[in-house]
Amino acid sequence: MSSRAIPLSAHAAIEMFAAPAIMVAPFVLGFGSAATAISVALGVVLLGLALQVEGPRRAVPLGAHADFDYALATVALAGGVAVGLSAGEWSAAIFLVGVGVAQIALTARTRFSAVRVA
Repeated sequence: MSSRAIPLSAHAAIEMFAAPAIMVAPFVLGFGSAATAISVALGVVLLGLALQVEGPRRAVPLGAHADFDYALATVALAGGVAVGLSAGEWSAAIFLVGVGVAQIALTARTRFSAVRVA
């Protein structure tokens, strides 16, 4: 069995559902302004990436998409640590670090190959 078992379409669907949740979570959970800004920015970028995955006219090549996903995860991890250490918002820090870890796991398990239509 391949270590990259998640098809690209499922990857995009997961990101499309996760992005709005990431954007709404800080308001529901009562995060401070820094954590809210980071979460909303992460959600917007994630949704933008997810929306352009399918189709022949994608704006971001598939290899670059994986790189963007890893960069997004890095920002989430760093943002979580920064929010925790600077503002003492440990619930927001745990949330953002969790988002980063989940993004790394999703990206690492995804097959980044386009389906060829004959």
